[in-house]
Amino acid sequence: MSVSTAASVQTLCSPLPVLGRDVTVPLVTGGEVTYAALDYAASAPALQRVWDDVAAYAPYYGSVHRGAGYLSQLSTDLFENARRTVGEFLDCRDDDQVVFTRSTTDSLNLLAAALPADCQVFVFETEHHASLLPWRDARVTYLNAPRTHREAVENLERALADRAVSIDGGHGPALVCVTGASNVTGELWPVRELAAAAHAHGARIVLDAAQLAPHHAVSVRDLDVDWIAFSGHKLYAPFGSGVLAGRSDWLRAAEPYLAGGGASRKVSRREDGGVDVEWHDSAARHEAGSPNVIGAYSIASACKALTEAGFDELVAREQYLIEKVRAGLAEVPEVRVLSLFGDDAARVGVLSFVVAGWNSSHFAAALSAEYGIGVRDGLFCAHPLVRTLLGSDPQAQGECGAPEAAPGEKSLNAIRVSFGAGTPDEHVERFVNAVKELVTNGAKWNYRTEDGRCVPDTSA
Repeated sequence: MSVSTAASVQTLCSPLPVLGRDVTVPLVTGGEVTYAALDYAASAPALQRVWDDVAAYAPYYGSVHRGAGYLSQLSTDLFENARRTVGEFLDCRDDDQVVFTRSTTDSLNLLAAALPADCQVFVFETEHHASLLPWRDARVTYLNAPRTHREAVENLERALADRAVSIDGGHGPALVCVTGASNVTGELWPVRELAAAAHAHGARIVLDAAQLAPHHAVSVRDLDVDWIAFSGHKLYAPFGSGVLAGRSDWLRAAEPYLAGGGASRKVSRREDGGVDVEWHDSAARHEAGSPNVIGAYSIASACKALTEAGFDELVAREQYLIEKVRAGLAEVPEVRVLSLFGDDAARVGVLSFVVAGWNSSHFAAALSAEYGIGVRDGLFCAHPLVRTLLGSDPQAQGECGAPEAAPGEKSLNAIRVSFGAGTPDEHVERFVNAVKELVTNGAKWNYRTEDGRCVPDTSA
């Protein structure tokens, strides 16, 4: 990217205001520095707009779907309007349902609980555990990590064509689960092509958009996916809420995800002493209990803020930051950036890497303690993928072990840097400079392992 192009990108779209942008943290070497939050892939900071909207609503908080009073009616309207806003943000079909959950993990477990009998699930080993593990009660086919988009589509087509024939001579229901953007490499997956392959073989597809939705516009119609799941806390919206949106038939046919108030339309005692229940057919069927109205409202607020900022501009600026980070890391021979699809693959602002001669936990701890930079180290809740990317020859163990590694794998871990709409240039510039300094000069402090984590040694 040329200097003039970089300047135009910065002018086009400045970082969106987020909470914590002025927070200072102490350095182990002395003094303080403004914290560089570069762990957006785990939890993105809340947009200031979201926080302001929630604060304005908070005095009017009331029960949802239950009260006759003004505040309850207002909260109910807010909750249902949030559902409509999310549906518009995802470009849902007219008959799709938007169900509020706790997170992406909760959304995919909900869908797993709603699978029809004898449903076969197809999932790549490259998935985050949230989309890799919920299907254990179904017949699951795990697909090996592909190295190109074409290979991903071909592997799925082959697996779907080879699936077992049911008793009636058909193939029975099937579901494909795939990520939109890897939480390890940031690489975009060929979702539209995978959806076409799934539908051509009579299967449905659910998109894990936890890492995609905060960075790119996502259209259920355009991608032609059957369901989409994402988390609020990755979309600049805290308060523990998530979304499962998509086709309603499997959801309506399934037993409620949770049994309780709100999911039931009518409950009556039987003469034999039992209870008869008539469940809702709407999204409420899977939203038992008092709804997290603030969580839902925060997601809707974030959806509006990102839409108003314009994804074209947000993507352009993020690409500028990605190129800045990649160019800086490319100047350090000891750094190896992890990738499935190659250097030219399109990606969001998520990159993982290892540094020759360093344990990744040690390196991440030094970035935090000596430079005030927050990144992630470990296996990123995507253990099969990271093991595939690192291979069977892990880097030599340093002074500190990896927080997620199994015994005997203390050095099999990586470092992840991730950023987004609220990241200023200075944060990525400080990160790149810190990497160069640590590789060239080493850490300025001694570190030790404490409760499985690498921390500065302050015992002296």
